[in-house]
Amino acid sequence: MEPASLRNMVPAERAVPFLGFVWAVSLAAAAASVPALLALPGQVADLPLAFWVLAALAVLIDARPFTPIGRRRLGAAILASVSLTFAILLGWGLGPAIVVQVVAVGVCGVRMRSSVWRTGFNTAQHVLALAAAAAVLTAGPELAFRAGGNPSWTDVLAVVAASAAWFAVTYGTVTVAVWLRFGGRWPAMFVSGLGFELLSAGALLFLGPLLVVAAHLSAALIPLILVPLYAVYRMARLTTAHEKISRLDPLTGLGNRKALLTEVADQIAGHAERAARGEANGHMALLLLDLDRFKRVNDALGHAVGDRLLTEVAKRLATVVGPPATLARLGGDEFAVLAPRLADATAARRLAVEIAGALDEPVPLDGLPLDIGGSIGVAVYPEHGTDFETLMRHADVAMYEAKHRGDAVAVYAPEADHNSPERLSLLGDLRTALEVTGGVRAEPGGTGLPQLPGAGEIRMYYQPQVAIDTGEVVGVEALLRWRHPERGMVHPEELIKAAEHTAVMRLLTRRVVDDVIEQLAAWRDAGLPMRAALNVSVRDLHTGDIVDQIEDRLARYRLPADRLQLEITESALMADPRRVLVTLSRLSRLGIAIALDDFGTGYSSMQHLRRLPLSEVKIDRSFVLGMTADGDDAAIVRSMIELAGALGLRVVAEGVEDERTWRMLHAAGCHVAQGWFYGRPMPAEEFGVWLSRYRPPVLQDAHRAESRPAPGSRAPRESPADTPPRRTGRRPTNRRGHQSDGVPESRAESVLEGLGDTPPGTSASTGRSIRGVARAGAEGDK
Repeated sequence: MEPASLRNMVPAERAVPFLGFVWAVSLAAAAASVPALLALPGQVADLPLAFWVLAALAVLIDARPFTPIGRRRLGAAILASVSLTFAILLGWGLGPAIVVQVVAVGVCGVRMRSSVWRTGFNTAQHVLALAAAAAVLTAGPELAFRAGGNPSWTDVLAVVAASAAWFAVTYGTVTVAVWLRFGGRWPAMFVSGLGFELLSAGALLFLGPLLVVAAHLSAALIPLILVPLYAVYRMARLTTAHEKISRLDPLTGLGNRKALLTEVADQIAGHAERAARGEANGHMALLLLDLDRFKRVNDALGHAVGDRLLTEVAKRLATVVGPPATLARLGGDEFAVLAPRLADATAARRLAVEIAGALDEPVPLDGLPLDIGGSIGVAVYPEHGTDFETLMRHADVAMYEAKHRGDAVAVYAPEADHNSPERLSLLGDLRTALEVTGGVRAEPGGTGLPQLPGAGEIRMYYQPQVAIDTGEVVGVEALLRWRHPERGMVHPEELIKAAEHTAVMRLLTRRVVDDVIEQLAAWRDAGLPMRAALNVSVRDLHTGDIVDQIEDRLARYRLPADRLQLEITESALMADPRRVLVTLSRLSRLGIAIALDDFGTGYSSMQHLRRLPLSEVKIDRSFVLGMTADGDDAAIVRSMIELAGALGLRVVAEGVEDERTWRMLHAAGCHVAQGWFYGRPMPAEEFGVWLSRYRPPVLQDAHRAESRPAPGSRAPRESPADTPPRRTGRRPTNRRGHQSDGVPESRAESVLEGLGDTPPGTSASTGRSIRGVARAGAEGDK
């Protein structure tokens, strides 16, 4: 049963209209009952034994009221006395029926611990309903069975009309009262409970004429009505008990998903109205909690201990989550909290932090302290959804985002949702674009070099890689571009996030490999031998399919294997080193060069670097961009160059944006550089134009005289005039994925470089968590 404190509560902001309606109904009932009650004293002496039996049974029956789950929203119990008082109305008039009904409702109110206003309103609505039914009966001919005669079809129709009037008054007043008390849309509320109320009220009211006929035959027949009434009562109670059990979690006693769904639906109506009025408490939060280390307990100590742990967790959560919030267990180690009447998402986050704090303390079981902890995702109504399914899905996304970041709490953010409708639409468009095939064509006004634009809207861009010592263009890096027909140039991060965990990623890899090798062959045939580097995803490295594809394409175009280089990221390497090593070894045996991309941003160990068939490392642009402004970055770059030299690896620096960075890399002994200092990423036809106009940069004499350190030796530091003072603190900007001070916005990194998971313990804001098949970005890359 719903706690009396909640049943009797009236929201402060609704007290005036709601209580005003209660008073209006009460006054109307009083006015309608006065004439009948004034005439009652003259009737009492003539009332037969059958009346007194019906009256006694009415009061007795209402001493055991109950509220079915279907009526919880209306907040009213089913009064079985209705059938008896309606029979009294049909047989002996309105006055006696009102008195019996008032006593029965009063007994019911005492039993249910209802407030005075609630009992008074229930009494008034039943009195008003009896008065409406009496008015309908008075408007027609005298009922035959009131005088003991045989009822006719006219009498039956009169009873049906009176029943309809009774139902219209009771159901109408109750739904209006609930609407005024909780808010929402009254028409929708009226329709939602109409079927249940018609069935229950009709079953009780239509017993009335049968009881009148039985009473005129013999008062002894009346108690027999208790048997069918009790049967109906028991069946209704069993149905309610079964429904209640179906809404409870049997292990913890909390509500389950079904109960949570019902509660959310009930709360949304009121919150929608509050939000429309701009009230401060118009928000509602759905919190999804998943225990972090429950599986370890289950596996180590068994399911019995796991069940006890869940029970203890439920008790602990209940101490934090109280009314009006709702706590539920959805299954396994997943709990949910519905918190209504919140000011904003900040209030929801505060509650989530409080709940997470309650789980920080170990749970003692049999003297063994068990550390569990939890991750909580928060979705707020209406910002993150206006229905249960949307709120639940967004809370689930936020919960997994919290787990991924290693945080206890995360509020839903659209950018963390990898399966939003927009992203799914984008994924479908990408798949369609990949199914388009392209060919070789000469670009009008170009250099005459063949180029391969890719299929339809997807094409490859190429950024030159230049030897620092000689200024010679030694290769290009292939970068993926997609111009959506409606959205324009798609941001590479959005593109890769849409594809990275789907089968489309494999299609994307195949497309990139095909286009790049075909373009290399076209350049070779034009007398422009070139080497191209491209990234592959971690998914491709876990199978040997990419090796077979590359081998087949190289043979088809009779292209030497040393014209192709594959770049892998440290995160891809660390995802599964053994499986990755098998694929890389096969590629190396083909003669494909392997480069370790974004060197310095991951967690690869020296043991892995020593075992891998690497020929090159690429220093991440986040360090290169900061060389001229941050002594720490300059020292890190020099150290990585020395380490790579000691391992016999070629070093490529990404993100070379200015002459000073170029000079510092030259002095440090870096071999190759790429960046806007040399050239931006460009289509194949523009690359030919750029190459025909390219002139290698020339070192000034002072810098040309600088000695280049031997591999493995320590590079000389820049002079104090060239190197800014070393700082004791970290730069205010994030090293990875952020533009350093002094770099033009138009040249900021917008490239996705590979695909892989952020290493454990690394937040999304400090790690490169998105890796692409072929570096994909907007026009201002590298």
